[in-house]
Amino acid sequence: MANIAVARIKREFKEVVKSEEVAKCHIKVELVDDSFTSLRGEILGPPDTPYEGGTFILDIRIPETYPFNPPKVQFLTKIWHPNISSVTGAICLDILKDQWAAAMTLRTVLLSLQALLAAPEPDDPQDAVVARQYKETSDIFSQTARHWASNYASAPHREPVMDDKVAQLKNMGFDEHKARVALSTHNWDIEQAMENILS
Repeated sequence: MANIAVARIKREFKEVVKSEEVAKCHIKVELVDDSFTSLRGEILGPPDTPYEGGTFILDIRIPETYPFNPPKVQFLTKIWHPNISSVTGAICLDILKDQWAAAMTLRTVLLSLQALLAAPEPDDPQDAVVARQYKETSDIFSQTARHWASNYASAPHREPVMDDKVAQLKNMGFDEHKARVALSTHNWDIEQAMENILS
């Protein structure tokens, strides 16, 4: 990896670890190996959102051309959000693509992702199914996002009705995650979810 990228990442890494603002916002970053090319980020779901209290883990890959090109970031924790793929964890965020500037840092990225959880952009979606639900049935979207946050990100709130529906399909022999995805996609209609899994 280029020396400029390594020196920059080392500096930014210290910035995230030592910053008081970062501790207050509950964002973290740690090395996955010693090469500074592979990092693991962590953000806490922001207050007054369906993600509140959840811990979301991010895979951060630093390119050779950093800081002139953005890091490659994806969610490792499954999440129900219009701008994040519920399948791959890929993120649609302008600063991770064409709006990146060399002055931006890992701290900027983590805080921007936390802000994205609080303010989705459904008109520029990464996950069209989630974006449609967000726009057409916002109550169901919020419950679904809370349900995913409690099951995958250890958020403290439960959605008992949704938990029961997933359990029903699981008891019929369906894979729990597939059942959750099918139910989430079909606004928690069990019959439509079953048809979807079986098709």
